[in-house]
Amino acid sequence: MSSPIPPSAAYPEYKLWRQGYGVIQHTETTCDRVQNLASRLVAAGHQPDIATVYRKLADLDRLTSAGLWLVVHMTYANRVDSTGAPLAARDFKSSPEGHTGGALNMVPAYAAYLALNNLTGQTRSWLMGQGHCVAAIDALNVLTGNLHPEQRERYTGTDGLSRMVADFYSYQQKPDGSTAAPLGSHVNPYTAGGIMEGGYLGFAELQYAHMPLPGESLVAFLSDGAAEEQRGSDWIPRWWRAKDCGLVTPIMIANGRRIEQRTELGTREGLERFETHLAARGFEPFRFDGRDPAAFVCALAEMEHSLKDRGDRALTGELNYPVRIPYGIAETVKGFGFYGAGLNPAHNLPLPDNPRLDIHARELFQEHASFLWVAPNELAQSTLRLKEHDQQGRPLERDHPLAMRNPPDLDIPTIPSRHDRISPMLAVDDFFRALVTQNPNLRPRVGNPDELASNRLKGVLEDLKHRVNDPESPSESVHGQIITVLNEEAVVSACLANKAGINLVASYEAFCVKMLGAIRQELIFARHQKTVGRPARWLGLPIIATSHTWENGKNEQSHQDTTFCENLLGEMNDVSRVIFPADYNSTLAVLPSVFNERGTISCMVIPKRDRPCVFDSREAETLARTGALVVDEDTSGGQEPVLLIANGAYQLSEAIRACERLRDTGASFRLVYVQEPRRFREPRDILEAQSCVSELAREQLFPNRLHRRVALTHMRPEVFRGHMHALFPDPSHSAVLGYTNQGGTLNEAGMLFANGCSWGHALAACARVLDKPPGEWLSSAELAAVEGRGDPSLITRGLP
Repeated sequence: MSSPIPPSAAYPEYKLWRQGYGVIQHTETTCDRVQNLASRLVAAGHQPDIATVYRKLADLDRLTSAGLWLVVHMTYANRVDSTGAPLAARDFKSSPEGHTGGALNMVPAYAAYLALNNLTGQTRSWLMGQGHCVAAIDALNVLTGNLHPEQRERYTGTDGLSRMVADFYSYQQKPDGSTAAPLGSHVNPYTAGGIMEGGYLGFAELQYAHMPLPGESLVAFLSDGAAEEQRGSDWIPRWWRAKDCGLVTPIMIANGRRIEQRTELGTREGLERFETHLAARGFEPFRFDGRDPAAFVCALAEMEHSLKDRGDRALTGELNYPVRIPYGIAETVKGFGFYGAGLNPAHNLPLPDNPRLDIHARELFQEHASFLWVAPNELAQSTLRLKEHDQQGRPLERDHPLAMRNPPDLDIPTIPSRHDRISPMLAVDDFFRALVTQNPNLRPRVGNPDELASNRLKGVLEDLKHRVNDPESPSESVHGQIITVLNEEAVVSACLANKAGINLVASYEAFCVKMLGAIRQELIFARHQKTVGRPARWLGLPIIATSHTWENGKNEQSHQDTTFCENLLGEMNDVSRVIFPADYNSTLAVLPSVFNERGTISCMVIPKRDRPCVFDSREAETLARTGALVVDEDTSGGQEPVLLIANGAYQLSEAIRACERLRDTGASFRLVYVQEPRRFREPRDILEAQSCVSELAREQLFPNRLHRRVALTHMRPEVFRGHMHALFPDPSHSAVLGYTNQGGTLNEAGMLFANGCSWGHALAACARVLDKPPGEWLSSAELAAVEGRGDPSLITRGLP
């Protein structure tokens, strides 16, 4: 018969922890929870005995205090003194900077995450929505040795911590202009385990439920400010399924302050209303002491245990979806642990003045930092007991599952080409259905803020179905893979988060604009990962802008917007593709590279209406490989040829019609279709140059001898000309036609005419660049129409 477990008070280790450390104290509620946790950890075989758990929690207090100490030094100091001795005036920064309050609040949270991993022998993933709190992560990573090589080389050793605090917001640059220090103001690729910058508050809230796979666990640190501002995060219980989602433990840091004022959640009434709001939407809110790292450990452990139990019961059919998702609310004050906690200045610089210049501020710094100091030997022993990765056979937190995403190469399906008039979007439907079928071990996600059937993805809808809690039709299922809701940020986030699987986002072109912030944050992080030599390995993600500007005239000008593709064309080529397939075959040919490329997001502007198949399979493959193709050429007229450049499906049709008139009148021309404009820009750095064509390839398509040029583009003409300026070496003899913000309730032909992008306008432009009278190619009535003096139907008749 086993001996009864002695009460906690009998353990010296419990007494050591119970007395707290520095600013860290433990409430009676937390003490009760810690005792229950200790018993469960031992019973589960995670820890050898109760005393070891209490000893490690005392170690956690010391690690947390040291983290707080290092964070305030990162804001204010150029060096640290590990003996705790006061710093001199010259040891402080001339211009202190840092999101100090939020970082201080994150220290006990992230320290608790590290400790829970140790206590259970499992390395969980983590995510932080408030990326400006990165000082907490970097500080604790350095103290525990959880580092990428760049930080390990620079910030370990005798003077490592001093180099670290001096580097923070140092603004030093390398000769190429990039930052010299492997630190940043937000989570970045130097941040061990970082997977999201967190510069846009609210996107972590939309993504965390879609991130882990079954068998994985994710701790998501969230912002109370984002909880006020970002709708959609409260729909997480609608999407979480034990069948295809790992465990998630969201923790909101409720410090009650944004930059200049108190948040609604900073009031007792506001917090209670928020709890009621969460409970009504399927969460189980759980408040705890956000100033105590042990309270975080208990909360995370209990939330994870609770969700696992509910998920298991849902798998057996005992519970119906949605199951309640535990939601931790860490109650604290902004900047806890240092001077000025709870006040507005705590967000950035809590001290009343610069310690380098003001003796009173210097004394305040030393007084409050002294409460946080931990003797180096004591800290080293505590840190050692909280690591034990080798003994436990688990990876460093730097290498948690979400940070190491690397899905296997895809098994690409073979789909036959077509030769009839057909919607190019059906190529997406055919390909994606087959892709999902042939890669059953990769979790599919489809993001859809509007209509799949209208956008010609009926087969995808039939196969994968809308995810709902209470199906009402055959296109809905509890376990559907299509995330549909009228919140563009929420649906694109579902796919951005699914880095372990295959993804597809399809939306009206105008609605895609609302996705830009989430997409741009992802592109920036992926580009930075590539720059430091650790490129992202997730599979390429297409964002399909269909129901696009030129065929959406029936819905007024709010639905006529080319902003999305224009903005993504401005991002770096090697992580952001912008592709304009003109027909079924060119769409089908480019899709394998779109999905196969790693760490890349592709904007694909695709018509949904039936279009003629302009390209055969061989031409479509060439387009996919080179980004452009000579469509037609006739130099038999003996005159100086005009070079026509088309970009966009409807623009290609107009250019083809213009070429027919040129040929009929004996004029010389060359028509080139540009499917992927990025290939032909002037590269902005070495990485981008690798995705641009060579000078020779550009010359073969766009010979310098053809310096009189007219382009028809899907985009605004100024944007296309700016990005593609290398294609217009003689601006005085070139013209670009495109979307000029004209629209209304019009059909496709009407849209083209209203924006001066019809075949007739193209011929008039050819005459201008060739210094010829337009009457050579246009009748007087047609010319009158083009010049706004006649009947538009002379130009628009016969157009699709």
